[in-house]
Amino acid sequence: MRQFSKGHRDEPPVLLVKWYDVTRWLLDRVDAFPKNQRFIFGQRLADRAMNILEVLVEAAYSHRKANLLARANRDIEILRWLVRMATDRKVLTPRQYEHCCLSLAECGRMVGGWWKQAAAKERAGDAPREEPV
Repeated sequence: MRQFSKGHRDEPPVLLVKWYDVTRWLLDRVDAFPKNQRFIFGQRLADRAMNILEVLVEAAYSHRKANLLARANRDIEILRWLVRMATDRKVLTPRQYEHCCLSLAECGRMVGGWWKQAAAKERAGDAPREEPV
């Protein structure tokens, strides 16, 4: 990943960096799943985590963030339930589950705060219009 200097205007949001780390950790766990569980849980966990990463990158560079952050928030909640089911099915250990839940909770709070801030700006009309592509 590109290194950013502190305070540089191209520095990514802290949430994006944290979610990148969560995704990398989760993908490492998925690689260790038993073959018969990789398709059932592994693919879903990996796809959901990567989708959230994509949405957060899009939100970081978008003027209209609220809808994107609402989607990320929903997807994090779905991911929480998938992780819980994977733990109940014994493909994640209780310790891995705890680590993952703490990371998801932290990122979820950050998404929620960013979402509320973005929604308030958009309601107030402060958000610039998107440029047509």
